[in-house]
Amino acid sequence: MKKATKTVAKKAPAKKAPTKVAKKAAKKTAVKKVAKKTAVKTAAPKKTPAKKTAKKPAASKRSKTVIEAKIDIGFGNLLYIRGDAPGLSWKSGVPMDCKGADSWSVSMSEANSAFEYKVLINDIHWAVGGNDIAQPGVTSTTEPSF
Repeated sequence: MKKATKTVAKKAPAKKAPTKVAKKAAKKTAVKKVAKKTAVKTAAPKKTPAKKTAKKPAASKRSKTVIEAKIDIGFGNLLYIRGDAPGLSWKSGVPMDCKGADSWSVSMSEANSAFEYKVLINDIHWAVGGNDIAQPGVTSTTEPSF
C-alpha cells in the first residue's frame, strides 16, 4: 500500500493594505506627474499663421486732398494746376476737372504734408498773387483772379 502524501500548496503572502504614509506618497507622485504634463502643454509654442512680410503702403489711411477753384474762365478754356506736391510740378500743369460753369477741382491721394500750388488758364496764364497752400486730407478752395 502506498502512502498518501499530502501536498500542501503554499499560499502567496497576502498583500497588505497600503498604509496612510504609502497612500500620501503615491498621491504626491501622481500630482507631480500631472503637473509636469500640464506644464509641458502650456509651455509648448502655439502655431500661428505665417505673417505677410511685404506690406503695401498705407494708402488707405491717407485721405484725399481736394483742391477746388471757383472761377468762370470762359467756354473752351481749361484750368490747370501746378505745385510741389507728389504728382504736381512747377514746370508743367495737371488739368483740373470741370464740375460746373464756375467750378473746377482736382483730387490727390499721395500728398502727406502741406504743399504750395497755383492755378493757370490753359497752362499758360498764371493766377495773380502768391501761391496757395493746401493741407493733406483737406479740401482747399481758391478763387483766383487773372
